[in-house]
Amino acid sequence: MATSYKVLGQITPSAASATTLYTVPAATQTVVSTLIACNQDTAVCTIRVAIRPDGATLESKHYLAYEVTLAARQTITFTLGITADAADVLTVQSSNAVTSFNAFGSEVA
Repeated sequence: MATSYKVLGQITPSAASATTLYTVPAATQTVVSTLIACNQDTAVCTIRVAIRPDGATLESKHYLAYEVTLAARQTITFTLGITADAADVLTVQSSNAVTSFNAFGSEVA
């Protein structure tokens, strides 16, 4: 089994839209080590982060962070160590359209 350390996903989603940041590929396991959210706006925003096992429909039980406030121009780093299996989905959302999300980790295939 080979381990690949990489940028898992980078996205700036539309405002108030739950968006897939990363989906674990088939026959792969992933460790999401770090997630960074960067509010590039001059106003406060809120963010949400969820993990959906096997691509399940988003439910309240999937949230890791919900309505976390980011000040204007603020960056927050989550050190996670989430283990995910094939088809699991990392989902993010922001109240504005100028917050970027970056996920880093390792894939084992």
